[in-house]
Amino acid sequence: MDLALNRADYLQVGVTSQKTMKLLPASKSRATQKVVIGDHDGVVTCFGMKKGEAVAVFKTLPGQKIARLELGGVLNTPQEKIFIAAGSEIRGFTKRGKQFLSFETNLTECIKAMHISGSDLFLSASYIYNHYCDCQDQHYYLSGDKINDVTCLPVERSPQITPVLACQDRVLRVLQGSDVMYEVEIPGPPSVLALHNGNGGDSGEDVLFGTSDGKLGLIQVTTSKPIHKWEIRNEKKRGGILCMDSFDIVGDGVKDLLVGRDDGMVEVYSFDSANEPILRFDQMLSESVTSIQGGCVGKDGYDEIVVSTYSGWVTGLTTEPTHKESGPGEELKINQEMQNKIACLRSELEHLQYKVLQERENYQQASQSSRAKTALSSISINDKFTLNKDDASYSLILEVQTAIDNVLIQSDVPIDLLDMDKNSAVVSFSSCDSESNDNFLLATYRCQANTTRLELKIRSIEGQYGTLQAYVTPRVQPKTCQVRQYHIKPLSLHQRTHFIDPDRPMNTLTLTGQFSFAEVHSWVVFCLPEVPEKPPAGECITFYFQNTFLDTQLESTYRKGEGVFKSDNISTISILKDVLSKEATKRKINLNISYEISEVSVKHTLKLIHPKLEYQLLLAKKVQLIDALKELQVHEGNTNFLIPEYRSILEEADHLQEEYKKQPAHLERLYGMITDLFIDKFKFKGTNVKTKVPLLLEILDSYDQNALIAFFDAA
Repeated sequence: MDLALNRADYLQVGVTSQKTMKLLPASKSRATQKVVIGDHDGVVTCFGMKKGEAVAVFKTLPGQKIARLELGGVLNTPQEKIFIAAGSEIRGFTKRGKQFLSFETNLTECIKAMHISGSDLFLSASYIYNHYCDCQDQHYYLSGDKINDVTCLPVERSPQITPVLACQDRVLRVLQGSDVMYEVEIPGPPSVLALHNGNGGDSGEDVLFGTSDGKLGLIQVTTSKPIHKWEIRNEKKRGGILCMDSFDIVGDGVKDLLVGRDDGMVEVYSFDSANEPILRFDQMLSESVTSIQGGCVGKDGYDEIVVSTYSGWVTGLTTEPTHKESGPGEELKINQEMQNKIACLRSELEHLQYKVLQERENYQQASQSSRAKTALSSISINDKFTLNKDDASYSLILEVQTAIDNVLIQSDVPIDLLDMDKNSAVVSFSSCDSESNDNFLLATYRCQANTTRLELKIRSIEGQYGTLQAYVTPRVQPKTCQVRQYHIKPLSLHQRTHFIDPDRPMNTLTLTGQFSFAEVHSWVVFCLPEVPEKPPAGECITFYFQNTFLDTQLESTYRKGEGVFKSDNISTISILKDVLSKEATKRKINLNISYEISEVSVKHTLKLIHPKLEYQLLLAKKVQLIDALKELQVHEGNTNFLIPEYRSILEEADHLQEEYKKQPAHLERLYGMITDLFIDKFKFKGTNVKTKVPLLLEILDSYDQNALIAFFDAA
């Protein structure tokens, strides 16, 4: 069965955060529901639809930015009390808008996530989790990495209160009281949690997770261990998941899974007889989906998916048909309704045009006054800079609450900008003088009208570190610009992992000296991505990393006065040695550096590079042959005379050229890695072999794996 949904835009509020929109329970089955939403202006808006118009039920005064909005109430009764988290305060409202609760939590950080169940309140700030019951502090937990979301198994169905924390280090932490009962490793940094079917499923223990790299999964959280039920990989390279809900939109009596992503994609998954999810519907909106709910808002009897977007639009994807079947008697009535609606829209448009003129004048005056800075910095930008494991590239997403005019990208470190199908902006490159002013890249993206979201793909080179800057200019008058900075770290292609292969040949770097635990942690944060900014609890910590490009690994263990780093790639150890020495020198700390180099690890790394290098050389050869083969095809009229290998090159010509175009300087990058490996191997022996690099490049041009290994051994 195909699912046909029609879009209807209801209302726009201010910029919204993740999970800040809910539908209030209906008075009877399939009756229209009220929508309640909180925005960055601190305003809670509750509205319902009457005759196709959004009618306000209540609207609060502006205040602190609303980070979360949840519904609550006495267990086993309609959940119609509204709770918001703003700053470190929780406020409660009735469905009519009367405030009945103001609870100051005394948290030192702003609340980021919230879950409510009866009189139990579960909160998390960046690293701190708190459980309150009737506003009385019950339990507390300090996490080793950032907490992105929190949920709890249904207290009415569980023998004990079991909160679940979604932490940035790719782990779900299941708590009992103030202690971790166990940890669940998942395939990406979790960004959102939800109870399956809204109640934990048949067992009451099923928890859904969505990750910032677009993966979905279901885990049964039992009292002793986790059971992984299913997982959906992000094969289509869609955005990260921001929100989920369970609702029977297909109408088959089984609740479907509704998913909202940060690239604007809305998805509906149904479940087959084996309870495996199947994608039934997807639709792309123009900006990130911050909240999603299933219900009935537009008209009685018509189910819909209601979403809120980053810039504050509340939109419905409804089962109500756009073209209604009508008899002769109703035609006149529909025409009259349509005319009334058109007249109403015209008057609303005139009012808006007048209001825009007024606001423009006010804006012009404000921008020229002494308060100009306040007026100009009010445009909100949502940005995300993340490493993609699949293709070892960074994804930079910039989302603005108004249309983007252009984005200028500047970098003081060599990086490549990769082509993206999603990106419709026109890019132009300016020449840079990298020697005199450390300016390696200057590119301008000119956006088409009404573009509010821009996604770029960037590939960095390990060992080259610095700052990438994005100058974002919105399409407003007078012209304003906001700058966002992103650090390209020395080991930028490394990603946190939870285990490494202990059997690989490892090189070891050991540092000792008069440095504190906080100091050595700050050096690791400087060198590697995905390390929590705050030093973890305890006297000693071990982190594992994997290189997303080469699959080499790194183990870092450090404590006060000592740091030990082990990797199967000599170049990783060399980069760490250089950078950590420089950082210690800046702080005037004397370091004792020792290292143990494994000769076997060089051959091991070359074998890891081999399949990638062989593939790229073969791809380059195939692309070079395409034009000649096409000429032969035109001359002969067919391809029957060609050997199968050449025929397949012609058949895949477009795909091969597309792939070759998407990998700029890929071969050069692999050559660079092999050259660095060669130089680093002999640098640890105290030998400078830079004069032998031209000979190495000659061997690479006529590449043979055995000849390359022999050259490394003989040099």
